[in-house]
Amino acid sequence: MKGFLDAFEGFVGVNFWTMIFAWCNLLILYFFLRKLLFKPVKNMIDSRQKEVDDMYDEAEASRKDAAEMKAEYEEKLAHAGEESEEILKRAVRKAQLREEEILREADEKAARTLKRAQEQVELEKKRAINEVKNEVSDMALGIAAAVIERDIDKKEHEAMIDDFIRQMGEAS
Repeated sequence: MKGFLDAFEGFVGVNFWTMIFAWCNLLILYFFLRKLLFKPVKNMIDSRQKEVDDMYDEAEASRKDAAEMKAEYEEKLAHAGEESEEILKRAVRKAQLREEEILREADEKAARTLKRAQEQVELEKKRAINEVKNEVSDMALGIAAAVIERDIDKKEHEAMIDDFIRQMGEAS
C-alpha cells in the first residue's frame, strides 16, 4: 500500500518543474487563445455592440423624425382649419361681390327700361299733342270756315277762341 500512497502523493503533490511547465502552458494557451479567440470574439462583440448602438441611434432618430412629422402634421391640420375658414370667407366675399354686381346690373337694366319707358311716354305725349294740334287745326279750320260763313265781330271771335281753349283744358 505504501506504493499506492507514494503514487498518490506523487500524483497529488506539487512538483516545482511541473508547476512551472503548467504555468508556461497556461501562458502559451492564454496568448494563443487571446490571439485566436479573444480578439475575434471581442471584435465580434464590439461590432454587435456597435450595431445595437446604431440601431438605438436609428430608432431615436426615427422617433425624433416621427415626433417632428407629428408636430408638422398637427400644424398643417391647424393651418388647414384656418385655411378652410379663409377660403370660405373669400367664397362668401366673392358671392357678395357677385350679388352686388347682379343687383347693380339689375338696377342699371331697370333704369334703362324706365328711361326707355319715359322716352316712349314722351313720344306718346308728343304724338298726342301733335294729334291734338292736328285736331285743333282741323277745328280751327272748321271754326274759320264757320266764321267765314258768317260775319263775326272781334269780341265773338275772342270768345270762341277762349271757349275752345277752355274746352281743350278740360279735355286734358
